[in-house]
Amino acid sequence: MPAQGQDLPKDSPRAGARALGGEASSVIPGAAPAEADQAWIAVIRKMDETYAELVSQQVELEAKNDALEEAQGFIAGLVGAMTDLLIACDLSGRVEQVNRAAERAFGVTADDLVGRPLADLIDRSSRATAQDVLATMASRRRIVDSEFTFATPEGPEQVAVNGALRFDTRGRAVGIVLVGRPLGELRRAYSDLAAAHEHLKHTQQQLVHAEKMASLGRLVAGVAHELNNPISFVYGNAHALKRHADRLVAYLDQVHAGADQAALAAARAALRIDRTRADLAPTLAGMLEGAERVRDIVADLRRFSSDQREAPSPFDLAAVVRTAVDWVAKSQMPDLAIAIDLPEPFESVGHPGHIHQVMMNLVQNAVDAMEGRPGARLEITGTSAQGRARVTVRDTGPGIADAVLGRVFDPFFTTKPVGKGTGLGLSICYRIVAEHQGALDAANHPEGGAVMTLTLPAPPAEAKE
Repeated sequence: MPAQGQDLPKDSPRAGARALGGEASSVIPGAAPAEADQAWIAVIRKMDETYAELVSQQVELEAKNDALEEAQGFIAGLVGAMTDLLIACDLSGRVEQVNRAAERAFGVTADDLVGRPLADLIDRSSRATAQDVLATMASRRRIVDSEFTFATPEGPEQVAVNGALRFDTRGRAVGIVLVGRPLGELRRAYSDLAAAHEHLKHTQQQLVHAEKMASLGRLVAGVAHELNNPISFVYGNAHALKRHADRLVAYLDQVHAGADQAALAAARAALRIDRTRADLAPTLAGMLEGAERVRDIVADLRRFSSDQREAPSPFDLAAVVRTAVDWVAKSQMPDLAIAIDLPEPFESVGHPGHIHQVMMNLVQNAVDAMEGRPGARLEITGTSAQGRARVTVRDTGPGIADAVLGRVFDPFFTTKPVGKGTGLGLSICYRIVAEHQGALDAANHPEGGAVMTLTLPAPPAEAKE
């Protein structure tokens, strides 16, 4: 409070009251001058409090107005930026507000659309009508992907419409908001999506075919390597047998010609008939052994390729593993150190041809990982317990990076150089093993290199018997 005799600001409520103080004290009957001053001071304080409260309310109101204007501007910007048509109607079906997309669609301004019945905007050919909208509002339901036909300057246009009721601050329904997207855009989007999907399927089929051809190429190369040894053996023995036959025929010709004993003895020594007789049996045995080996390889091929539609059955998993190693590893890396430790018997249930494809792929990946590395070694071990047969394939390559360890079975994922892998080999193997109710896992060995673990169901004891 200002000291006695101190002037107050001219625009202060206290100053005005002080200016009238002399008169005020004179109009309070029976009041002393000091009491009159105290009364007017209380009035001034109350006026100050009221003034301060009014100022605070004014500041708060201005802040709320600013926030409201900002919110309105934001909402208006969103509505204006929408590419879908927006039409807000009241409970009677009259248009209350539209956005720019609706203005462009109907070719008129918002002022021309506001106040018009919604029925004026819907073409007569439309399956959904304004009455359907009113019925939806009456039943307090939503409109979900309903097909409307709007009357536009370019002609009837089909639009997929979604709608929901609009409520006021008291929770009372005051109208409906319709949002529509032209079906032409949707159909183009679906068409583009379908074309992209078909292109993706075609590309996937090409890649799967490429992977199948790569697997077939590995199979042919392995079979050719396996057939080469017995066929070469048969071929060499056939040449030896032909020489033996020529000598025997020459000797028999002299016998039939009536040569004397001395001439026959000389011919027998010159033609080495005794040695030829001794070589006949081992030569024929070698040819028979080579032919039997060719027969076994062909039988393996037929067994591994003819079970596509057969029911799963017990098969010798050890034979499948060894054949895959012979047809891949030995043919591509002859100096590779190979250690195979499989129990006997070692059986599984399923399609041996499919599992042979899996094993060939696992061995091929191991060989590729060790290419050009010294001390290459392939270790394959097998165990059978608790109704499961397990095969582990370990190489001495660089292993699998931790960042990609969880992605090795993803389709089209490969760490091989471009042109050497399609990224589908392990993915196909994973699917084949899953169809056999088995599992295929990838890990790194503590001493280096990758470890692939194949787990398959083993036949029950009664099936083995």
